[in-house]
Amino acid sequence: MIRVLVVDDQELMRVGFRMVLGAQEDLDVVAEAGDGAEAVRLADSLRPDVVLMDVRMPVLDGVEATKRIVAAGTSRVLVMTTFDLDEYVYSALQGGASGFLLKDTPPDHLVSALRSVASGDAVVSPSVTRRLLDRFLGDGHAPPRDPSLLDVLTEREREVLTLVAKGLSNTEIAERLFLSEATVKTHVGRILAKLDLRDRVQAVVLAYETGLTRPGTS
Repeated sequence: MIRVLVVDDQELMRVGFRMVLGAQEDLDVVAEAGDGAEAVRLADSLRPDVVLMDVRMPVLDGVEATKRIVAAGTSRVLVMTTFDLDEYVYSALQGGASGFLLKDTPPDHLVSALRSVASGDAVVSPSVTRRLLDRFLGDGHAPPRDPSLLDVLTEREREVLTLVAKGLSNTEIAERLFLSEATVKTHVGRILAKLDLRDRVQAVVLAYETGLTRPGTS
């Protein structure tokens, strides 16, 4: 059973999410919160598998709530937004969210996304994340990070990370580098472990912030 905490300042949205998720045998909405502060408190006490987090809320916004929940290691966070190019989403990804969904996402996609996040995967395509990063890093929204953070990677791992950041799937990377898909998956796993990252989304963010790949490049 995947335990979910639903966080949104609009009661109607929370009711809708509860109805959709409650119809699934493997999903259990353990609580609801109307602001980020309540979300942090409930995540700490209930330790759900996934927090479905709105980003624009009173008292404490979803970005800061995401940072606190991820830092505490209590749950994974999937953020929701009305717009896919939202500076709040960019900040939430920086803060450790495992991806984002638009609020008008079809119910079956929402359910699939929650299952993916609970299993440790990211749910937003690297190409969408890249478009988000192109906009906000290109506009100088975030200071660069020290490129030496990547010194722990082998040359092959840097090559793989660059392709991950450009939005390529494991299959596409395997074809590009003449490797098996299993070998690429192994490289990606080692990259995440060495850099202490949760998933591919975090890897894409770090690749941009360290300058390994740059906004607008292909």
